[in-house]
Amino acid sequence: MKTNRKTQHVAAAVAALAAIGLAISGCTNTGASDSAGGSGAPATQKAQPASGPTCDIATYGGDKAQLKDLVVGFSQSEKEDNPFRIAETQSIKDEAAKIGVKKLITTNAQSTLSKQISDIQDMISQGAQALIVAPLNSDGLEPALQAAKAKKIPVITVDRLLSSGACDTYVSFLGSNFVEQGKRAADALAKSTGGKGNIAILLGSSGNNVTTDRTSGFVTEIKTAAPAMKVVAQQTGDFARDKGQSVMETLLQAHPDITAVYAENDEMGLGAIVAISAAGKKPGTDIKVVSIDGTRNAVQAIVDGKYNAVIESNPRFGPLAFKTAQDFLNGTAIPANVIISDNEYDQNNAKANLGNAF
Repeated sequence: MKTNRKTQHVAAAVAALAAIGLAISGCTNTGASDSAGGSGAPATQKAQPASGPTCDIATYGGDKAQLKDLVVGFSQSEKEDNPFRIAETQSIKDEAAKIGVKKLITTNAQSTLSKQISDIQDMISQGAQALIVAPLNSDGLEPALQAAKAKKIPVITVDRLLSSGACDTYVSFLGSNFVEQGKRAADALAKSTGGKGNIAILLGSSGNNVTTDRTSGFVTEIKTAAPAMKVVAQQTGDFARDKGQSVMETLLQAHPDITAVYAENDEMGLGAIVAISAAGKKPGTDIKVVSIDGTRNAVQAIVDGKYNAVIESNPRFGPLAFKTAQDFLNGTAIPANVIISDNEYDQNNAKANLGNAF
């Protein structure tokens, strides 16, 4: 099942080049190459074939323009103390500099919804004419997004899908298929355990579709891929390393029979392996560990034998976000949802592809 799914990912990425033209030539990618044991050269972030609803200026409102002539705002949702957010913000800054936008305004909500709302409103007051937003939650940003819509400011969202409708409060969402990520993590964990054992799930933050989808995808797939495996505990680690460690310590005390961990991001997984070691067990051997993101530290842990697999979630949205925004400003009908193709690391390819991790 895992092999077929990965083949589909590769085929989708190739088809995307011709189907929608959203693969960005020369874009720096953080993931492994599609072939195990690849050269380690950065791969291009690729979009899967477009389907479903679209959005255009005629529907959303606004005027055609060249993005480089505009003031662009970027709203980051979480403090940049983890590799994913650092890479995501840097990618936006790098692409803005590359195309020479008139001005880039960046803000950071520090994981506070009310601050992200005020951040977006402030950028609008400062003259932002296009916005790229990494939402903190799937709901709650409506006051700020409605303010942007009222001024016909196009909003591109990345990473987390909003519950509000596309071409209403935003023009396009760019991100991964989080359900599929959960399924691939289940396949990887089933493979590394031989399909047997007791699983602990370290959940991400509540209130966003990433956590919901990665959980549902994993739980659904593990029942099929490894019916002998059992989820014995699940608790939120809020996508944080320190919280992941403390939660894992508690879970191991309550469930000493845990033999596998699914962490919904690398930071929680890295915290978990500290707790596992402190409990006198060997992470990657006594307790198998699989997580999602593709950070360098997690991939290094695979190389070191402390981790078993990492499903990539590519954070370098800069080229794709600016390309999508420019297509919209050109008058092109753009996909309401642009899904990218993510790779994965395991013990067969982690060492060769370590240089691609972020």
